[in-house]
Amino acid sequence: MPLEQFKTAKQSEIRALRQLDYIGMLPLPRRTVRPSFSEALRAPRKSLPHVIAEFKRASPSRGDILLDFPPEEAARWYAEGGASCLSVLTEETFFKGTLGYLKRMAGPGLPLLRKDFIFDPLQVRATAATSASALLLIVRLTPDAALLRSLREQAEAYGMDAVVEIFDEADLALARESGARIIQVNARDLDTLKVDRAACLRLAERHTPADGEIWIAASGMSETAHLRQAAEAGYQAALVGSSLMAGGTPGAALEALLAG
Repeated sequence: MPLEQFKTAKQSEIRALRQLDYIGMLPLPRRTVRPSFSEALRAPRKSLPHVIAEFKRASPSRGDILLDFPPEEAARWYAEGGASCLSVLTEETFFKGTLGYLKRMAGPGLPLLRKDFIFDPLQVRATAATSASALLLIVRLTPDAALLRSLREQAEAYGMDAVVEIFDEADLALARESGARIIQVNARDLDTLKVDRAACLRLAERHTPADGEIWIAASGMSETAHLRQAAEAGYQAALVGSSLMAGGTPGAALEALLAG
């Protein structure tokens, strides 16, 4: 499923945001201090990287995963299970998420990442009106360093971090040109939906994270050994979603993953 289809699916949302902005009804950014996503991932760890535990009800590659599980319970269980941050799928068409999950998962106080297809300044502003501490920007969705920089700086001006997602060396070069500080390497190609975890590891091994950069390994992380390999390759964090949700007990799955 090409990325362009994800982008097309967001057009109705962007039209609605533009209408709200036109009539002066777009929610204002939150003024309260958000828990820092980047600082949570810089905290010392032992052998394993930080885990960003994801609330994901469905996906294009796996279909329905766990539709009826309350997001509040997932947030609580993930927090108790050892997650450093939470990732919240808010995309509606393919992942069956909603922006409202961010409010519902804010209770434990962990930093929240809004994971969606974001490429318009109004989407950034709408995210800033939620409890999110960070949002996702995908290089291949916005393959322009100036636009990526603008969206990142807008997010930071609202007190949020921007996680910039890449797939290969060309994406990395563009992400760094844009000034990205948090780089997420996705092992799943969003055009083909195929996972190549080995390529994800090799990318970090060939391109050592620069000073101040935080690197996150995403997709294909389902075993403790995968987390160890990611840490050895240079990743400070790993985003884990489907493998935690699929069994119906995400908190217990996270505890088992971190316990080895």
